[in-house]
Amino acid sequence: MAKSKTNPKVDFYFDKEKKWKEEITMLRTIILDCGLTEELKWGSPCYTVDEDANVVLIHVFKDYCAVLFFKGAIMKDPDGILIQQTKNVQSARQIRFTNVKEVKGAKKILKNYITEAVAIERAGLKVTLKKPTEFAVAEEFQNRLDDSPALKKAFNALTPGRQRGYLLYFSSAKQAQTRESRVDKYIPQILKGKGLED
Repeated sequence: MAKSKTNPKVDFYFDKEKKWKEEITMLRTIILDCGLTEELKWGSPCYTVDEDANVVLIHVFKDYCAVLFFKGAIMKDPDGILIQQTKNVQSARQIRFTNVKEVKGAKKILKNYITEAVAIERAGLKVTLKKPTEFAVAEEFQNRLDDSPALKKAFNALTPGRQRGYLLYFSSAKQAQTRESRVDKYIPQILKGKGLED
């Protein structure tokens, strides 16, 4: 693959970073060497192929920086380095780095993983996602659904992704009072057909 050019709209991300600047700059070079197109999505450098098919994203955290493969769950991972960020992440997987030496040492492996991720996109492979009915429903939300046919109808009309977002958000609160508060706050959104972030 031919090396791709940097996108000036993305430069700020690398310029503003202090802690992981050297690591993510090196990751950017490695990814661009694979011929992907650099874009800015979700506030992060995102690398695509074939007219906007997302392949990999660079992002930073307090304790590490990472590349995230959008369909990492179906990648082979022969080196056992892909990490599921949290138990609720179904498709994406990360490769994490804590220093420049790790990035340098992983250059060849990273390029191989990117090549596989591109092949997955081009083959049109999809990650099989859990259905919203397979997620736990917070008791507080279930009670509201049972009491309001309009709410139940509106919730069922949402896209599966929006349904998952609400179910995970409501059930992630440890205290009943917090779950109740979250449900109360977002019922108007659900009735308007909107997702958690809309």
